Amino acid sequence: MESAESNPEAVLPLTGVRVLAAEQMQSLPYATQLLASLGAEIVKVEHPTRGDLGRSSLPSTIDTEGNPVGATFLRNNLYKKSIALDLKNELGQDLFRRLAKNFDIVAENFKPGTMEKFGLSYNDFRESQPELIYLSISGFGNTVESPYSSWPAFAPIAEAMSGIYNFNRNETDEIKVSPVGALGDTGSGLFAVIGVLSALRQKDQTGVGLHIDISMLDSMVAFADIVPNYFSLGKNPRTPSLLINHGFKIKAGEIVIQIGREHQFESFAKLLGKSDWLSDERFASRLGWVENIDIIREAVFDWAGEKSLITACENLAENGVAAAPAFEASDVVNDPHVLAREMLVEVPTGGEHRVLTAGNPVRMTNVPRRTVTPPPPLGFDTQSLLQQELSISRSEYDDLRSEGIVN
Repeated sequence: MESAESNPEAVLPLTGVRVLAAEQMQSLPYATQLLASLGAEIVKVEHPTRGDLGRSSLPSTIDTEGNPVGATFLRNNLYKKSIALDLKNELGQDLFRRLAKNFDIVAENFKPGTMEKFGLSYNDFRESQPELIYLSISGFGNTVESPYSSWPAFAPIAEAMSGIYNFNRNETDEIKVSPVGALGDTGSGLFAVIGVLSALRQKDQTGVGLHIDISMLDSMVAFADIVPNYFSLGKNPRTPSLLINHGFKIKAGEIVIQIGREHQFESFAKLLGKSDWLSDERFASRLGWVENIDIIREAVFDWAGEKSLITACENLAENGVAAAPAFEASDVVNDPHVLAREMLVEVPTGGEHRVLTAGNPVRMTNVPRRTVTPPPPLGFDTQSLLQQELSISRSEYDDLRSEGIVN
């Protein structure tokens, strides 16, 4: 697929949308990176000396300036500009306020009450800039009082409180924290993007902006909807699901198979050479499938023989059975599907390792991919943005820098 830069006439969907983001760590940076990949201009506001704390996350590599930088930070901050402002300082707050007049969206993911303390909350902008869209992401939200509002929140906190860690877990098992990465962050980031796109559409219709309030816990409750669903039906969430949804070892590695319907089990049994199961009382119900899963595992191992992971899954698929190989990282990186759909992009760094990160899974006809640009060094765009946006002279910038207000 061609890039936007290779076709000057191509316009990305969010071209012209400007976002001023006081962001850190992952939830909001992930959201704004997705917006940037669709053409939005993202100006990332960071502390003049510490920067975004995500810069020091692990594992790390070396950025294009020779500084250590976290791999997650690289993924979350592609395509962006960086301006370094001290928002605890009144002059820094004033600069932010003046900059916001030139932006469509102000976004922040501080602890609730922080932006109010700085005089930079939604209510501080609503009257003077009614067209502004204001996005907030926090652990427990900003607009409805929560008993947890004062709690610090990272992804595992929201994930744990959604109930998903205890779903299908034996009481004797240790809790497995963040089994699919920081879903509490990326999930809330996805809902934030939905909110932004909806707010832009509403603004087109009304000319008025609004406050988008995203709670990480709300986002995880939405993702883990099976938890309240089971509870409301009187089901014990610790009870195993009544379907085959298991991993199976074969000589070539491991595969995952899901079977939830009787006709699928019939095809499965015949493929394994186990037609006798169809008249066997042990396999007469879905509960029976689960209770006798070890017998099924042994049959799958024998059937697969010397088959490769892909061949085994292809054979199952040809018979209407959903199956997939449990890939290692090297398998994902070299998978023909992933490569064909350009789902991995290389981030330029100064380190010895080739750093790959996930690209944008949203594909649209006649919309090119944005050429990858690495995250900017801390404050890389401060002087140019202050000069362009606020007509601040070099001497004024030098004074602000000497006072530690900008960098």
